[in-house]
Amino acid sequence: MERMTERLESVKSGAIAASATVVSFEVFSIINSQLGTGDRLGSPFGADPFHWVLSSAIVAVSGFLFGVTYRYIIRDDANPHLKSGGVLAFGLVRGLTQLDLGLYLERPLWPVGVLVLESLVLFAVAGLVLDWAIARHWLKPF
Repeated sequence: MERMTERLESVKSGAIAASATVVSFEVFSIINSQLGTGDRLGSPFGADPFHWVLSSAIVAVSGFLFGVTYRYIIRDDANPHLKSGGVLAFGLVRGLTQLDLGLYLERPLWPVGVLVLESLVLFAVAGLVLDWAIARHWLKPF
């Protein structure tokens, strides 16, 4: 039964992180559309509903996987490098993929650089929310 409890905690961790990343993503999309940078950044906000839902779903899946992995990364260890390393790993993989695609499509560098920073912030927010949930005993570390 302990194995099932651990799996449930992992699902909870993934759901919390997915929610945090999607909310952060939507906030960034709204800000980018208000600043008029949404088109240059490929913001789905204001785009056709299919693109918006697909982008949000991709962010949710990435956030879920981050949440499950983050719980295992930190365990009961107080080492801050484990936490920041997990955030950087996920943020850089997502962000550098966008950078690579932006360079391939010959987009200007600064908007793509903003996407890299947004990716790092998405996972940093998810990590902070998970730490907050663990501190309140809503979620158990592995």
